[in-house]
Amino acid sequence: MHPYRGAFQRDRDRILHSSAFRRLVYKTQVFINHEGDLYRTRLTHSLEVAQVARTVAAQLGLHETLTEAICLAHDLGHTPFGHSGQDALDRCMKPWGGFEHNLQSLRVVDELEERYADFPGLNLTYETREGILKHCSRRNARALGELGERFLKRRQPGLEAQLANVADEIAWSHHDLDDGLRAGLITLDELVEVGLFKRHHRSLRGRRSPMSRRVLVHATVRAMMDQVITDLIEATRGRLARLRPVSIEAVRAHGRPLVALSPAMVAGHRELKVFLNRHLYRHERVLARNRRAQALLAGLFECYMNDVRAMPREHAERALAWEREQGARGRARAVADYIAGMTDRYAAAAYRRLVDPGLEW
Repeated sequence: MHPYRGAFQRDRDRILHSSAFRRLVYKTQVFINHEGDLYRTRLTHSLEVAQVARTVAAQLGLHETLTEAICLAHDLGHTPFGHSGQDALDRCMKPWGGFEHNLQSLRVVDELEERYADFPGLNLTYETREGILKHCSRRNARALGELGERFLKRRQPGLEAQLANVADEIAWSHHDLDDGLRAGLITLDELVEVGLFKRHHRSLRGRRSPMSRRVLVHATVRAMMDQVITDLIEATRGRLARLRPVSIEAVRAHGRPLVALSPAMVAGHRELKVFLNRHLYRHERVLARNRRAQALLAGLFECYMNDVRAMPREHAERALAWEREQGARGRARAVADYIAGMTDRYAAAAYRRLVDPGLEW
């Protein structure tokens, strides 16, 4: 044990200093990095999730540092180009078990980060690793031992992990809304039909002191988040007071997460997510960009599978070693690991070099 840092502090610091964490600055949240300097990236998203979760953890008496560590690490395994990249890599990997970005985050901290002489990965605590693994297929859970049991037995993770899950949804929905407005892909006229937005926008617009459009949007998003986060704190506090779980086993055995919004707020937040799905994530500009990204990653995957020596030496050697041990599955997994670790701009540069020098991105 470190003389002045606890185990969860160590986890958080190892995550912050990891190469995978730094690469998140050039990985897409919704908008690709070169589309604008002010849009969220996976890095800023992770920081915003941690900020939301720390606030709630402090109010509920949960472990703030553990909560922060989980939030900072939850997207370490995400591919370039956001969810479209994940979908493309999953299709490429279908013959060999598929690709789950959440499981990839665990692979990053357990195996792929190479910083310490005594162990692979970051050697994080069970509690942090449990929180990172938000989703997992039953097939993959069977190979994870104790960490996979909750997915097989339908049990809940610890309260800090539950909080990280909700904070993630709160952060991406509100901040994607903000970025979508900035990009002009969604409009105020469309948004005023969404209950959460409409309520606060109308109240703020009626103030005696006028605000510019930009300030009004920011103020509305802040007010929305404040309402949702306050609801999360109060609903969870009431739930814990009523059910009084006396141990981590009582938390795990409960049928549903204990850290959750009230039913009324769940409905309001769901309306916002449905709106974003329809008007932002399915916007033709976003879909066109996603199609290009998926073709790009599929092309890289095919190229590296055909010739692993097109990858840097250490990755090529790993692919060949795993192929000797596991056959084509090992080769494919090494290729997927390499591609998943790329930033958006690195992937585009690799595609130009290996597949299509004329790529315009």
